[in-house]
Amino acid sequence: MNKALRRPVIAGNWKMNQTPAEAKALIEEMKPLVKDADCEVVLCVPFVDLQAAMDAAAGSNIRIGAENCHWAQKGAFTGEVSAEMLKAMGVPYVIIGHSERRQYFGETDQTVQMRVRAALDAGLTVILCVGEYLQQREQGITEEVVRLQTKIALGGVSAEELKRIIIAYEPVWAIGTGKTATAAQANEVNHAIRVCVGELYGKDAADRLVVQYGGSMNAGNAKELLAQPDVDGGLIGGASLKAADFSVIVGAAS
Repeated sequence: MNKALRRPVIAGNWKMNQTPAEAKALIEEMKPLVKDADCEVVLCVPFVDLQAAMDAAAGSNIRIGAENCHWAQKGAFTGEVSAEMLKAMGVPYVIIGHSERRQYFGETDQTVQMRVRAALDAGLTVILCVGEYLQQREQGITEEVVRLQTKIALGGVSAEELKRIIIAYEPVWAIGTGKTATAAQANEVNHAIRVCVGELYGKDAADRLVVQYGGSMNAGNAKELLAQPDVDGGLIGGASLKAADFSVIVGAAS
């Protein structure tokens, strides 16, 4: 698997943090720290921060994404935001299937697939999250779980559309817990995801697919994780709320 074929992507996931004013201030702090990055830099922010974030990032190398979107274009879905709405705002990226959406808000493999379809139809680039629970890892079924999640999410996705998908492996047991998969564990699962995609789309498509690691990647462990042959970037939680730490991770990917 030729890592040189892939440009790393470091994406921050702010989760439910930052007011619009705080978002603007943080991005202004980040801009000079990441301006020379030799990787894609994305910040996925709460819906209320999207306009402020895009305004603050305008003219820089920072791209802005949303943290979720609905599968319907419009309708009686109180509190939801459609991919078409994000497109109309000029938002290029969206996270789909994050473990917190699965864990707390009833997201299933099937609804993830529907959201992926909607986002692709709207022209967005999808950061698709897959990952196992601690019990599943202890049962030795990690690979089966992530392969199943990947296959279902990519159902109906064409080879051309796959170019607008980034897959983020995030072991649920490592999200916000301070626990991190070892570099070898992260690479092993990322490789399994790439093999799965290769079976569906061919080796060339798999070689070009960006597969991130998400799960407590931080300034201290980013270099080792990103040095792995199948780790092409990170989906960063807490560390993306600290400009200095986030810039270290971007530097490690560059």
